[in-house]
Amino acid sequence: MVQDETRKGGAQSRIALPAVAVGVIAVSGAAIFIRLADAPALAVGFWRNTLGVLVLLPFALYLQDAFPRGRALWVGVASGVALGAHFGFWVSSLDYTTVAASVVLVCSQPVFVAILAYLIFGERTSPLSFLGILIALGGTMIIASEGSVGSATLLGNALALIGAITVAAYVLIGRSLRTTGVGVLPYSIVVYASASATLLPTALFAGVPLWGYSGETWFWLWVITLGPQILGHTVFNWALKYVDASMISGTILAEPVVSAALAWLVLSEKPGLATILGGVVVLVGLYLLLRGYENKNKELPAEPVA
Repeated sequence: MVQDETRKGGAQSRIALPAVAVGVIAVSGAAIFIRLADAPALAVGFWRNTLGVLVLLPFALYLQDAFPRGRALWVGVASGVALGAHFGFWVSSLDYTTVAASVVLVCSQPVFVAILAYLIFGERTSPLSFLGILIALGGTMIIASEGSVGSATLLGNALALIGAITVAAYVLIGRSLRTTGVGVLPYSIVVYASASATLLPTALFAGVPLWGYSGETWFWLWVITLGPQILGHTVFNWALKYVDASMISGTILAEPVVSAALAWLVLSEKPGLATILGGVVVLVGLYLLLRGYENKNKELPAEPVA
């Protein structure tokens, strides 16, 4: 029995990285779907989390997954508040600064994750992987340089930086809870519900309409829910049990590259030279990140099979 569980865990660990790749592709479509949805960003953030709960709850009830209680529940709520805060701060930053500046700052989150994961969990990011994160971060800066940065303000940049820190907190809190055995469905439901509860008063205070959208907008809201939210964030939540937080956070740096490619295919937005060059740099950084993670795993002693 123990051997079966060990083999099952090993198999899930082997598919974790490919699953993360699927998640990156899924979240990369968010920007395009949001544009097609033609709804305020705070409303999109609220509904993608709310509808995500509605999608996952029947499966969790059918599988009779145990929901977290006590301290585990509050940790899940904290993770959801961090996710909701990320949406709130980062989206708000776009009203005060350029997209270019906002993207650069919010994409700094892998550095925060790598540092905090070491301080909190003792997760050591190999020098090669950390170098890969820095190179990929440099690639996102090249991509962002294609836009104008003349209108950037201190407030908008500060909001984007807080958005990076809050999403780093979301990933780290999720890592701490998922490794304790809490199922991915109950965890995701608690997180998404908490994120919705965090975004609701923010949207209402900002006067953002949450109803009265066209059928086409609701269609794209559901696409955002099933794609970036379920196949993206929920897959990341599942992988947090098997993959280091810094690894997952680092791979998300591929999002600007994939988004640019999808925008070219779907919206006919041809990428400029900076986007192409930055994309190549990001891919080089991600290659080093994966190589460093692979080498670190090879150095770890094999777990005994009982």
